[in-house]
Formats: sequence, C-alpha cells, structure tokens
Amino acid sequence: MKIIEIIGGERPSLSFEVFPPKTDDKFESVMRAATEIAALSPSYMSVTYGAGGGTSRYTAAICASLSEKGVTPLAHLTCVSSDKAHIREELTHLRALGICNVLALRGDLPQGFVAREGAYRHASDLMREIADFGGFCIGGACYPEGHPESANDAADIEGLRRKVENGCEFLTTQMFFDNNTLYNFLFRLYRAGIRVPVVAGIMPVTNAVQIKRIAALSSAALPQSIVRIVDRYGDNPAAMKQAGIAFATEQAIDLFANGINAVHIYSMNHPDVAAAIKANLSEIIR
Repeated sequence: MKIIEIIGGERPSLSFEVFPPKTDDKFESVMRAATEIAALSPSYMSVTYGAGGGTSRYTAAICASLSEKGVTPLAHLTCVSSDKAHIREELTHLRALGICNVLALRGDLPQGFVAREGAYRHASDLMREIADFGGFCIGGACYPEGHPESANDAADIEGLRRKVENGCEFLTTQMFFDNNTLYNFLFRLYRAGIRVPVVAGIMPVTNAVQIKRIAALSSAALPQSIVRIVDRYGDNPAAMKQAGIAFATEQAIDLFANGINAVHIYSMNHPDVAAAIKANLSEIIR
C-alpha cells in the first residue's frame, strides 16, 4: 500500500521508525526490535538509510521483512555521495522486493565533503530521479523551524516547492517539541500553495543523553518544559522514560485534536516506547 493512501484517509495514522545496524553483529537485535514494533500494527514503519548507502542492504532487508509481516514499509534513500547508477541500482532492488514507498533525502554531508561532477546536490534532485524511474510513492523531509542550511524562511519554502514539483507526494517533519511551531509552519505552506500532506514527526525524549544529541544535530528548539523534565528526572532513567513518553503522548493528542491526522514517532528501535505511546493513544486512533 502506498503511504499517500494511508495518511490521506479520515482515520488517524500512527507510524514508527527503526534504523538499521552499521555492522552484521547487531542485525539480529535490530530485527527483533523491528518485529516487536511491527506487532503493534502501526499504520506503517519507516527504515532509515545511512549516508552514502552504508546501511542500504540492511534497510532493504528490514523493509522486506516488515512487508512479509503485513506492515507497509517506507524505505529511506539518501543521495549524498551517490551517482545516478547507484541510485537506480537501489531503486531496482527495492522494486524487486515489492517496496513501493521511498523517503528521499539528501543525507548529512560528511566532513570535508566535495560533490563530484554530476552528483546529486539536493533531495529534490533525487526525487526527480525516482519520479522518472517510476512506480514509487515519494516522501520528503521538512523542517518546521527551518532547514539549518536555508538562508531564511522564504528559501526554505522554495526548497519544499521544488521537492513537490519534482514528485514529492508527502512530507515528514523533523522533530519539534512545541506544536504551535508546526501549526505556524503549516500555515506558511498553505499560504505558499504547498498542499501535500504533512506527517508530524515526534521524538520521545526518554534519556538525558538525547538532549545533548538533539541540541548538537537538530534545529529543533528545546522548550523550557523539556529542559525542566531533564533537569528533574535526567538522573532517574525510569522516571525520565516515563516523563518523555508522557510528553510525546500529549503532543500527539493535541495534534490529532487539531486535525493533524498523521503522526510519526521516532521510536529509536525501542519497542517498549512505541508500545507505551500506542497504548496511550489506543482509543484516539481507533
């Protein structure tokens, strides 16, 4: 089933994300986690892809396994450091496995990265390639607080417009912790005439280490409510997890109540976190 069909209906959708291992010895543990999350019957599951294809074979294998279990997979695909031949090889492999949904991303630029002649420079270039290849539902990323490399809001919106023009059918947001940030962003998209569905991406902050990582890698602002939770419970892992799950649940409830019908949880390979959030929302997404 194509993602656009899942998120385009009246029924609320709740999806989860897993990321493949970087080495063979971790594959079985990741597969167990993915299988446990799949048993929750999510609307779909996305599987990430390392920059330059470092985890591509794991991504495809996990997606194929999810499909066999009756869960619609969304395969991430990054284009940084890739050329046309490599991307077409990846698309051919995904098609052979029966995977029809791709989240097209540029990927993080490696330190000292210099683009080769003919290399993809933007996710929108990859989207055009996938659209020309045919047969895939194409998703893309968006940043409610602005892409960290965009000069301003106008440039950010223009980048999203290019994605849609090149074949992007839906957008998934980077994590955010203040729902008003998303609502303002959606208004800007609507005013710009960008009408593709937007999936709200939520990151449950379940340990203090995540805060440092988020601050270092993400443009997402940390509201005082999150900072206070970490200050109070950061040294108590069980309490921190419970508080993080509760905060993410409250975000999701508010989003659903305000007409955002598609919520994606960055569950970080943690079936217990995914299960707790789904249980908290069981009647809301029924």
